[in-house]
Amino acid sequence: MNGRVRSAAAIAACLLLAACQTTGGRSTFEAPLRKAGLPVTTAPAGQEDNTAHAAVVGQDGSLQLDGVDYSLADLSPGARPATDTDEAGWWMVMDRTEREVATAGNLVTDDALNAYVSAVACRVAGDHCNDLRVYLINRPAFNATMAPNGMMSVWTGLLLRVRSEAQLATVLGHEFGHYLRRHTLQRMRDVIAMTNGLIFFQIAVGVAGAAPVGDIAALGVLGSIQSYSRDHEREADGYGLLFLYQAGYDVREAAKVWQHLLDERDADPDREQPSIFFSSHPPSDERQKVLAELGAALHQHGAMTDTGRDRFLAATLPYRHAWLRDELNLRQFESTDVLLDGLLDGDPNPAELYFFKGELRRLRNGDGDNAAAIEFYDRALSAAGNAPPDLHRSRGIVLLRTGDRAAAAEALRAYLTAVPDAPDRLIIEQMIERPRVS
Repeated sequence: MNGRVRSAAAIAACLLLAACQTTGGRSTFEAPLRKAGLPVTTAPAGQEDNTAHAAVVGQDGSLQLDGVDYSLADLSPGARPATDTDEAGWWMVMDRTEREVATAGNLVTDDALNAYVSAVACRVAGDHCNDLRVYLINRPAFNATMAPNGMMSVWTGLLLRVRSEAQLATVLGHEFGHYLRRHTLQRMRDVIAMTNGLIFFQIAVGVAGAAPVGDIAALGVLGSIQSYSRDHEREADGYGLLFLYQAGYDVREAAKVWQHLLDERDADPDREQPSIFFSSHPPSDERQKVLAELGAALHQHGAMTDTGRDRFLAATLPYRHAWLRDELNLRQFESTDVLLDGLLDGDPNPAELYFFKGELRRLRNGDGDNAAAIEFYDRALSAAGNAPPDLHRSRGIVLLRTGDRAAAAEALRAYLTAVPDAPDRLIIEQMIERPRVS
């Protein structure tokens, strides 16, 4: 593999796995691009679509959506590229990257959760199951990727946001569609054809952190690498629906994923990208509408209603408290509040969610937030499910802010009763004896 292709592959490997530095879920290269007056390259939003959308299922299980055949595949199970091709070099880079990912510090090592997500991926991938290796990454943003060698990464922020197994399968199937049609390889070849080795070298140096990127053209290339084309996105959406249908899931769940993302985006329009996933998979109202209509049309052919919600909740609820805490640490309060409202719909543990709505207001500490926080804490105490014992500590802290020291001391004592071995016991006891506003 020559140096030019090797550099390109290394850069894309970094971007695929979000190994590059990020700030608030955004690439640190995005700001220089915008400052220089250059647009960050993303797949263009769809034009308003007023056409009717149709799904046709063949007796052999093939699928046509709006006249496009989705029975095609570029990779057969177990296939690897010939050793004398640029694709083989690209796979070698990803194989090396995968070895690093397997020992990363933010890798989720819980066997049960890994087994569950891998099982969903296998259900979607069918005969390609043995070609996939799924890695769960402990990061709060919504993201999933699949590298050309079969390495799939799923962030905990995605698991927090999807509401059912079918919705999780939607995203995994979408990424598997990119893999099956070798979209990443097509992107890299296109970018290499438009650049030269010097630019790729400069990007590689910048990504590695050895020196700042000096050529603004390099930044433009970086923006291009991060984005799938509009055609690739449409194709991956179609394959995602096909895999959902073939796996027996309710295909109407697919559009809901994008609606959730749109709701978060609209809650904080001033923030450029609520998620890494938005950079390469930009949602739009038109895209959600088409998925909803195609899902409804496809549903008529099989009427599968398996959403897998109970299975999904059983697998993920034990970890949700930690994921929500990570989410609050981003301080993206408006979109997180929308997320919490969405999770409350039919959730079996609303007490936990009301607690975090109180935590959001305690941390934001704006006008009216203290009263609102106490209201949500109280609602959590009376709601179904299990409120975290930390609630009493947080409630006591907010009551101290309001000057109600007697009620604050009572709440702090309740915390120590609920958590006898609390690591902050000495601090809490001092707060009870000599209460201070914090």
